Amino acid sequence: MNASEAATAVVSVTDAKVHYGAVRALDGVTLTIRAGECIGLVGHNGAGKSTIVNVINGGLSPHQGSVAFGGTSGQGIKAAREAGIRCVFQELSLCPNLTVVENTRVMHRGLAGWGWRLRGAQIIAKKLDEIFPGHSIEASEQVGNLTIAERQMVEIAITFCEIGNPVRLVILDEPTSSLDARLAEQLLAYVRRFVDAGGAVVFISHILSEILSIASRIVVMKDGKVVAERAAADFSEHGLIEAMGSVVKARQARELAVAQSGVPVLTARTARGIGLPFKAHRGEIIGFAGLGGHGQTEMLIDLFNTRSGNWLRPADPAVAFVAGDRAVNGTFTLWSILKNFSIGVLPDLSRLGRLDEKQEEALGQSWRERIGIRTPDMEHGILSLSGGNQQKVLFARALASRAPVVLMDDPMRGVDFGTKQEVYGILRSEAANGRTFIWYSTEMDEVCLCDRVYVFNNGAIVAELSGDDVSEENILSASFKEAAA
Repeated sequence: MNASEAATAVVSVTDAKVHYGAVRALDGVTLTIRAGECIGLVGHNGAGKSTIVNVINGGLSPHQGSVAFGGTSGQGIKAAREAGIRCVFQELSLCPNLTVVENTRVMHRGLAGWGWRLRGAQIIAKKLDEIFPGHSIEASEQVGNLTIAERQMVEIAITFCEIGNPVRLVILDEPTSSLDARLAEQLLAYVRRFVDAGGAVVFISHILSEILSIASRIVVMKDGKVVAERAAADFSEHGLIEAMGSVVKARQARELAVAQSGVPVLTARTARGIGLPFKAHRGEIIGFAGLGGHGQTEMLIDLFNTRSGNWLRPADPAVAFVAGDRAVNGTFTLWSILKNFSIGVLPDLSRLGRLDEKQEEALGQSWRERIGIRTPDMEHGILSLSGGNQQKVLFARALASRAPVVLMDDPMRGVDFGTKQEVYGILRSEAANGRTFIWYSTEMDEVCLCDRVYVFNNGAIVAELSGDDVSEENILSASFKEAAA
């Protein structure tokens, strides 16, 4: 790196190595991030992305190699923060018992003194308006009352606020995973403006179209190493997938051979007497779509409660649920990976009230291999996994059950492209054998894989699409329809 490049470098990582026993989380990574560029960081779950992020933001010191902030060597969160480095983690870090403005103060120590609450409310409201125009989030609202999409919006806005040290680099880890298409586009537009003004961004996403549209340079990681690094214009989506080590499979057309005769396996009345009723038949994959926060998750919860309201779990469950907010509703953070998986199928692993540990271990290993959970030992803690691998555990938990209906609340958040393809195949295979899936997703490509799609607006179903009518254009158009009485 010459003197000019060093002057514009916000962060320089040289030959960084991080290992945990035999696992090499980073294996000699060298990476420079300069002002005025957006780096797209991609790779499968467990490729080393989270580790390099923690090295850059000062949360982790490499066992070998060096880190420099603005040309000056340094280590630790304090040094990184003083260098203007901020991070929005995939696992959101807001305090749910505090308000939006109180969380802003937690993040920014410079927000202090007499009248800090009023100043903070003005600052966070202005930043939310800049990034997400038209939002309805109040600075005085308690974070625990917000939807997961709103919490993601708040954390992004807090991170971009300049209180004290200027913001020079923002690391966005799966920032659109809970945002609908409209909110995601608003965020991408703001990132472009931030970079054009001289800021730097590291953008991590498994949505490859986002990476290709926003990044100026793309870094591909695999097994703790950088395996490809070049201008975004030199990549195609096909080439990016191959660089990550995935085989590109042709997208299969939906097979509409599902018979919709007979009694539906799941039904729901219209919401407040308006909109359309819901029904699902055996073997269908049904999608919930529409702008985020318009009743999709609430419908899934209602469907689950109507079929499993008894506190005593039946031996043959009627429904299984894959939570979208895994940190709040999915994982048991103090338990092992295996226990987080087997909790969903305990009746099948027990005899006379006693757990068959050998059968539990065998089933866990089987699903580890089938769905690709990247861990050498299922006895490791669930938090030893990346966010995407934690999500795989929750997905495996539901699929391993005997429930004929699986409800999924944006289950692919943070899951890599290769695993998504494998999961799609599992869904089709399970549906062909008669299992029914009700699937809410914020990713349009996933919704378009469904047999039928219900579009939501203001808490009601405003449209039902099937066959060739299931398209991005039709879904977006229906998202703004008013529900009929």
